[in-house]
Parts: sequence; C-alpha cells; structure tokens
Amino acid sequence: MKIALIGAGFTGSAVLNEALSRGMEVTVIVRHPEKVTVKSNNLHVVKADVLHEDISGLLAGHDAVISTYNAGWDNENLYNDFIKGSENLQAAAKKSGVKRLLVIGGAGSLEVAPGVQAVDTPEFPAAWKTGATAARDYLNILKKEEQLDWTFLSPAFHLEPGQRTGKFRLGKDNPVVDANGESKISVEDLAVALLNETENPQFIRQRFTVGY
Repeated sequence: MKIALIGAGFTGSAVLNEALSRGMEVTVIVRHPEKVTVKSNNLHVVKADVLHEDISGLLAGHDAVISTYNAGWDNENLYNDFIKGSENLQAAAKKSGVKRLLVIGGAGSLEVAPGVQAVDTPEFPAAWKTGATAARDYLNILKKEEQLDWTFLSPAFHLEPGQRTGKFRLGKDNPVVDANGESKISVEDLAVALLNETENPQFIRQRFTVGY
C-alpha cells in the first residue's frame, strides 16, 4: 500500500516504523523534515503544514491518508488550530481523490458511563483537557462526513512507549480495560492496530479504541 502520513511525532513515528516494517510506501508530511531520521527506500519526506497549506496534491495517488496531526500541546491556540488543521486535511483528502482517511484522536471522548465522556468528568487531567476537547469535537464533525471512508482511533487512556506485542483487544465507544481496570496500550501496539485497520477495514465511518 501507499500511505500518506501526516505528522511524525510520538504517535506518528510509531506508525511510520510499523508501516515501513510492513513494506508500505510512505509519504510523510511534516513541518520539520529534519526531525525524521528514519531511512528507507520506501520513505518520502515532504515539508508542508496542513494548517496553512492545501496539501491535496501531495495526497493524490495514495491508498490511504493517516493523520497523527497535533497542533502542539503548548500552543495557546491549540483548540482552534487542531480543528482547523483537521478540517483542512479532511478537505484535502476529498479534493485529492483518496477515499480512505484514518485519524488518531484522543481518548477523552470515550464513554466512562452511559452518555458521559471522560473529558467531561472532574477527574480528567486539566493539562490534557483542551486537546482532548478539540479531538472530541472534531470526531463529531467527522461523523457527518459522507464522502470519505473515515475511521477515528481513540487510544487507551494510558499511551506510553513500550513493546510491540500485536496482542490487544478492540472496542468502540468505551475504553478497553484490563483485569486491573486499567486502560493502557503501547504506542507501538497502537500503530499495529491502526495499520491492521488500514489494511483490513472493520470500522468504516466509525470510531474504535484499543487496549490490553
């Protein structure tokens, strides 16, 4: 497969490594190409900013677009920039003719009780609230998208560097928890779940989540 990957930060770099390990041809679109240190004949690194540029020409010809877009946790305009950048990417995908769009969003929109999303609970960490709210609100925008075959992946609540096990469980709108009641996944296994979905779609125009 040929995929266009937006972003190569914490989650994006894990997705990039997993995609290359599967023999995929990857065009990674980033604001800072010098930060991409991976070398591969199947990798093409392009400098562009989805927040300020029309990247539809860069997306054309790919089998899928994968977004790990992050407007920056320290960005004072994080909420608006995340929504705008995500909407720009969605529009660019449609303009490019690529039907498949996969988005890694936040866990904050997962339901921890009937009708109650994690981001709206008092326990939700204040430092993550703006970004999580933006990802939740963008998911609601994406749910109205009828042209693209989109999928939104919410990670587990605890997403950390770890091992690639390839062993995890999938869910939809509620967090997947282990025997201790914890919702966690390694970023490596998050990438596995995302690329499994890319190659063998199960959640077209749906959100899903993953955990051990």
